[in-house]
Amino acid sequence: MPLLADNVVSTSQPLASSAGLQMYAKGGNAIDAALATAIALTVVEPCMNGIGGDMFAIVWHKGEMHGLNASGRAPAAWETSRFAGMDGMDKIGWGSVTVPGTVSGWRAIWEKFGSLPFEDLFEPAIRYARDGYVVSPTVHRQWQKQVPELSGQPGYREAFAPNGRAPLPGERFRCPGQAATLESIARTKGESFYRGELAAAIATHARNTGGLMTEADLAAHTADWVQPIRVQYRDHELYEIGPNGQGIGALMALGMLSHFDLRESGLDTARTLHLQIEAMRLAFADMYEYVGDPAHMPITAEHLLDPAYLAERARLIDPARAGAPRPGSPHSGGTVYLTAADRHGTMVSFIQSNFKGFGSGVVVPDTGIALHNRGWGFSTRPGHANVVAPGKRPFHTIIPGFLMKGGQPLMSFGLMGGSMQAQGHLQVVSRIADFGQNPQAASDAPRWRITDDNLSVAVEWNTPPEVVAQLREMGHDIELAPRFNLEFGSAQMAMRLGDSYLAASDHRKDGYPVGY
Repeated sequence: MPLLADNVVSTSQPLASSAGLQMYAKGGNAIDAALATAIALTVVEPCMNGIGGDMFAIVWHKGEMHGLNASGRAPAAWETSRFAGMDGMDKIGWGSVTVPGTVSGWRAIWEKFGSLPFEDLFEPAIRYARDGYVVSPTVHRQWQKQVPELSGQPGYREAFAPNGRAPLPGERFRCPGQAATLESIARTKGESFYRGELAAAIATHARNTGGLMTEADLAAHTADWVQPIRVQYRDHELYEIGPNGQGIGALMALGMLSHFDLRESGLDTARTLHLQIEAMRLAFADMYEYVGDPAHMPITAEHLLDPAYLAERARLIDPARAGAPRPGSPHSGGTVYLTAADRHGTMVSFIQSNFKGFGSGVVVPDTGIALHNRGWGFSTRPGHANVVAPGKRPFHTIIPGFLMKGGQPLMSFGLMGGSMQAQGHLQVVSRIADFGQNPQAASDAPRWRITDDNLSVAVEWNTPPEVVAQLREMGHDIELAPRFNLEFGSAQMAMRLGDSYLAASDHRKDGYPVGY
């Protein structure tokens, strides 16, 4: 059941939710709760995020919306010519590591909106890292799946697989190096990570093990406050962080779907799923062609969201048959998600990630800093909007979402899981705006997922067989996923109900919402 309370926090891991609740008990606000939760998640769910990753957030505070892009950039040595002739970027190892932005995001959002001392936000996470915590079942499964591939990366086995395996469910895991790192970040408000002892440790590890990241790369990093982008869908407005993130994909797909009557098509029917899938595939085709660091894109987000262009793309959707999506011609001129909301009306949609699970597999010795593999998101194709280059931000999958209705905040929400995130945002928003479902029902319902080739479609195990059969008749290549498949994301939501909230959490992970 959803949770009803004046102050809420919802995330994928119970101990992290508890950290946020402790901040409310200290008199903190939603930002304090979200940050304590996020910091704790780097300890208790390290297989999905970490200190060495990136983060984004959307905040509603005192009648205004704010966006934060704390994603990092490519090292200065990553000249485009260095990657010439490669079919793609490295998936793991130093060749996938861009500058981590998460720590800068923690500080930036706290400086603007936090109410408790910065050091207080780290107390639960430091305690979990130093004294240990009992590993939960889903975290174990995600962790163990990655150990064979990452154990050969420098520093990984010593920090996160000391027994040659992931900790078992119910086993206590300690990471004293991570406790010391979090203490340093708390004490220096993140300065040590970019211009101090931790920066030196990261750069030294790079020099010793084949990486190209330097102290100068870390010192040059900044987190940026940005204006979120939006699209009208029915009587709701969906807000996302703009490029370099994939949130624009959800906006484009909803813009196309606004030309169809999904309510008439029916909830969870083959026709409704078909229209959603086709719109998402067309959006992906454009997104993968044009979206990257906005400073290097040949077109702008406004061009991709132009209503006339989206209407043109919508006309390509055959209501009865699956199509072959191609990029259009716009007119030019492993992740964790959490949400928190408080009785004063502040709501935060917050996401951080090491990209694929632990990320690159590279771990800085004695620090618990697992470095992400976000550089994998770059293209190596010359001339592409997202081609790798020094100081450039790569295309990003992690996206916080925020839903408005009638000019008022309605719901902070998100759904972790690579390319599933934009697809999940579309499905959740449609369920709420088209069919009036509450957040928990919208989260619990079966999901579909377009695979990374933008052709085949996976559906969850409990999708009705007749719907699967009809989609196949329409020409879709459908794969029925096993029951405990983890590729369909995990949603967390907080919906405003007057002066209180309804909070929901995804049954696909270990977490739940808590209130105060």
